[in-house]
Amino acid sequence: MTSAPVGPLFLGSEIYRGSSYGGLHPLRVPRVPVVMDLCRALGWLTPQAYRTSPRAKPAALSLLHDPGYLEALVQAESLTRAGQPLPDDWRPRFGLGTLTNPCYPEMFRRPATGAGAMLWAAETLAAVPSGVIHVPGAGTHHGLAGRAAGFCYLNDVALGVAALRRAGLARVAYVDLDAHHGDGVEAAFAGQPEILLISVHEENRWPFTGRLEDDAGGNAFNLPVPRGFHDDELALVMDRLVLPRVAAHRPEAIVLQCGVDGLAEDPLARLALSNRAYLAAVSALQPLAPRLIVTGGGGYNPWTVGRAWAAIWGLLSGQEMPDRLSPGAEAVLRALGWNGGARALPSELIYTTLLDPPRGGPVRPEIRDRLAVLARR
Repeated sequence: MTSAPVGPLFLGSEIYRGSSYGGLHPLRVPRVPVVMDLCRALGWLTPQAYRTSPRAKPAALSLLHDPGYLEALVQAESLTRAGQPLPDDWRPRFGLGTLTNPCYPEMFRRPATGAGAMLWAAETLAAVPSGVIHVPGAGTHHGLAGRAAGFCYLNDVALGVAALRRAGLARVAYVDLDAHHGDGVEAAFAGQPEILLISVHEENRWPFTGRLEDDAGGNAFNLPVPRGFHDDELALVMDRLVLPRVAAHRPEAIVLQCGVDGLAEDPLARLALSNRAYLAAVSALQPLAPRLIVTGGGGYNPWTVGRAWAAIWGLLSGQEMPDRLSPGAEAVLRALGWNGGARALPSELIYTTLLDPPRGGPVRPEIRDRLAVLARR
């Protein structure tokens, strides 16, 4: 282990630029390139802070994923690029070529880039006493060992946790703030007490797992929250559940899946958070472990995703948040579109500012009741 801390570092890649799941898929919209372009326009992404994500090879991905599935995923990309169909049994067997996990030209290389970033981040941080790395292209928490699921061909965050453990870190905390339950990560580490799993997600939403009583063998805390979940409710959840459980675990590293589909403007969830709530969560978690990896995840409104993840990088790298975006940053947002469909364009405030107004309100009784149930464990 070296003596110098690492970071803050930003891992990105140009593979996300122009890559799309196609058609009207929610991931037809740009996300990571928006973050990169916004941060550069704000002067926040220096060459010293930016690293190009490596692309993981199947041998490295076998730390979590079945070799037969990895072989199929690589072949599926080649067949797609050649304009050839996949074998008939690959859809039911591997979850490839479905509406949620379609065939597209980068269907191996793109997820392997997020996975490579997580493996590199884990190995880098495990070799130093402290450090912070932001990986907005990662966060694919639904991927399973032997099949794709929920827009996720690989499970890059689970690979990152596994790599931290393989590198010698005894205790890791995984916190998931995505609107969808992190079922693939829970499946990978259920019953392993060295790995704390916390997921805060919208109730009655796909994948319909992560019930309040589900503890994955004892090391998971699942909090399903109702529609309209807002900033003040997340603040209470952090104070009563996330922070005390993480602190008690004494992790040597935290992996924070910071999917932002809980933002009020997101089309795939019905939560009501502002990006300030996510920033507060990141800020509160950072002191609880010497090593922190913050990823992306869900988020399907290109304007609000770009603003939120750029603001997270600004927080991690110690930048001053602007009251109004620079002309260059504003131009980045004004150039965006939905890339299909007829959804409304954002408000003028979205184009000109980085931070949302706070979105608070009374804390509902069901939130307090569910926190009380988890507190008794």
